[in-house]
Amino acid sequence: MSKVLHATIERAGEVRESSMKILVTGANGFVGRTLCRALYSSHTVYGVDNLRFGPLRFTPEEASRFVFRQADIREAGQVRAVLQEARPDAIIHLAAIHFIPECERDPELAISTNVMGTVGLLAQCPPGCRFVFASSAAVYRPDEQPLVEDRSPLGPIDVYGLTKAHGEQYVRSLARKRGFPAVIVRLFNVVGPGETNPHVVPQIVAQLQAGRSTLKLGSMLPRRDFIHVADAASGFAAAATCGEVSSGDAVTVNLGTGKAHSVSDVVDLLAEISARRITVELDESRLRAVDNPFVASDTSRMRAVFGWTPRYDLRAALEDTWHDPDLAAYLMEKTRE
Repeated sequence: MSKVLHATIERAGEVRESSMKILVTGANGFVGRTLCRALYSSHTVYGVDNLRFGPLRFTPEEASRFVFRQADIREAGQVRAVLQEARPDAIIHLAAIHFIPECERDPELAISTNVMGTVGLLAQCPPGCRFVFASSAAVYRPDEQPLVEDRSPLGPIDVYGLTKAHGEQYVRSLARKRGFPAVIVRLFNVVGPGETNPHVVPQIVAQLQAGRSTLKLGSMLPRRDFIHVADAASGFAAAATCGEVSSGDAVTVNLGTGKAHSVSDVVDLLAEISARRITVELDESRLRAVDNPFVASDTSRMRAVFGWTPRYDLRAALEDTWHDPDLAAYLMEKTRE
């Protein structure tokens, strides 16, 4: 485990003195795995995942420190069984179809997982349990300014963004009707070790790790707010355990760094970090039909309500990824094809 992730685990363990019972969906995923590691030293953690990316990605020692249950959030009976066992004080709902091209190829899967799965979990959320929903910056309309929760207009441009916007609506509605506190976390672009989807940074790292010096990439121009997975995990931990959220309310916050970087910036930094000369070839198959040219967050509310601030910049995230990529095996195989 990297030093950065280890530091995050120690930091998240200090979020709250009293132990809580916390259920994490998508526990075997990119952010979920780091989040479970960050929580289980101080809290009782139940991890839920359908293992669509392969076997459990924890060491035996790590797996012994929390309770894991394989379950599909779309199956009401499986959700009910886990909730009855865990009786959580907080639910951090990360499970979703995240990769935008996959959502575009299979919107039915994206909707059944991201919307109906979320509704099913909300319908069984115990009274008083804080529900933390992993939404996305994809719910916003494209804008050239940093995005602010209650001022920037919404306007998803893809299926993924639509599913997250619909999920937010159900979180607000059911939290109000059923009387539990909720936090909607609009997550920006996560980078770091442990990625499970072929987003742009793991694409680049996987190609370099496979020995390539000429990279096949899509557009180099879009600018994104890249947040280290360690900071993303500590942000979700804070949203679940810190701050005041009244029953029936749904607080919406951005989780990012407030800075936007282009894919060209990422390539240049990785060239420095890897000490390699890198050239780029356009791969038209990687171009998206619709792509937001600029995405950056305003995180003032996240800082004010939950006391969270990011600790790592893009270079730190890329250095950590380069030295310990820990990419899902299927992603590496896909890159070699």
